[in-house]
Amino acid sequence: MTGNGRRRIPIPLKFRAAAALVAASLLTGCGALPGATGGSREPVTVMTWAPEDTKATNMPGMPAMAEAYARWANSRGGLNGHELRVITCNEGNTATGAAACARKAVKEQVAAVVGSYSQHGRTFMAILEAARIPYIGGYGLSDEEFTSYLSYPVNGGQVALLAGNGIQLAASCERVSLVRPDTIAGDYLHALLNSGLTRSKQREAYDIPAAEDAGEYAAVASRSRKRAGKERGCVTAALGERTAHFFDSFRRLPSDGRDVRVSSVLGSVDQMLVDRTGGASGPFEGAYITGWYPDAGDPRWQPMRQVIKEHAFGDNRIDPADAGVQTTWIAYTVLNQVVAALGDHEVTPGRIALTLDRGLTVDTGGLTPELRWRYEDMLGTPGFPRIVNREVTFQVVRKGRLVAQKSGFVDVGPTLLDARS
Repeated sequence: MTGNGRRRIPIPLKFRAAAALVAASLLTGCGALPGATGGSREPVTVMTWAPEDTKATNMPGMPAMAEAYARWANSRGGLNGHELRVITCNEGNTATGAAACARKAVKEQVAAVVGSYSQHGRTFMAILEAARIPYIGGYGLSDEEFTSYLSYPVNGGQVALLAGNGIQLAASCERVSLVRPDTIAGDYLHALLNSGLTRSKQREAYDIPAAEDAGEYAAVASRSRKRAGKERGCVTAALGERTAHFFDSFRRLPSDGRDVRVSSVLGSVDQMLVDRTGGASGPFEGAYITGWYPDAGDPRWQPMRQVIKEHAFGDNRIDPADAGVQTTWIAYTVLNQVVAALGDHEVTPGRIALTLDRGLTVDTGGLTPELRWRYEDMLGTPGFPRIVNREVTFQVVRKGRLVAQKSGFVDVGPTLLDARS
């Protein structure tokens, strides 16, 4: 009898041997227990969302890059032995779409949302925070990406681009017109551009709001050219995908003898757009462009290009020169290094966030400065406290190619502090 009064029933020897074999199979080979060393590990599931097939900005290359990255990672044994599973979602450029994607991420119990694009941070971050899901390497459009304790940005967002664009234009332009979206996200762009201009002792730009989804911009283009003045005038536009429509309207304006230079930021203008609009003979020849990363021809992008070549299978949604594709690559580089740092531990949203909060340093191969999200690494500017990468690059279109205007990175941190103080 046992201590509780029940009779112990003897187990035949052959059944005891079979049970031992089953236990052994669970501890070795492909039946390894989660977290056990020497065998396969639990998959890591993440989500990447971006708008597709909308009337405004579309970023289909971001989820496509995420899928290609997963194929590449899994061909090499996964992330530290974990199969990488990527779920994609069409955010649709609407608050409703962003909320739906965030709720899907919660339902699918993803470990993180990685390399995504949305201007509706107020909507999606609240849902992710409630589920404690980290947001790694968003495109940088919304304030919440730089304020939420669960957001880990890899660039300085639109704020860094506009501040940097002001610095870039100040050296060549007497008057500047800014054409930007007539949206909440676009309202602060004027002050940011001005911070760069005034820091370099130039006058403030004229602020010209425009509809984000307009079919043509003739009236806006005419106004922007007039405001830029007659000599050394510049027009800069940050309308996302609609920037091309604006500059198409701009180049169709009847000549009035003004020599006005055009400018923009990466994400609104890229190499594909320059090619599509005529290259060296198009409207962007000589244009000043501010970006987050080295120009697309830089050899530091070669690992990404190799992955696209071998694992995108000719997917024409992926343009290696696209800032969204580049941001997604960097965001998944962060995820890869986080999972490696976790070692044998289970990969969970909480562990990912804790690893980043405790100061994991991420090496992006020179595409950004080393990234680290400790409190002391953050810029701390009001409104955008979680910026850790305050560097931008200056590029220019020469002979139809986007190339570096100035080598290396430019620190816009002091400018951002001025703008938000």
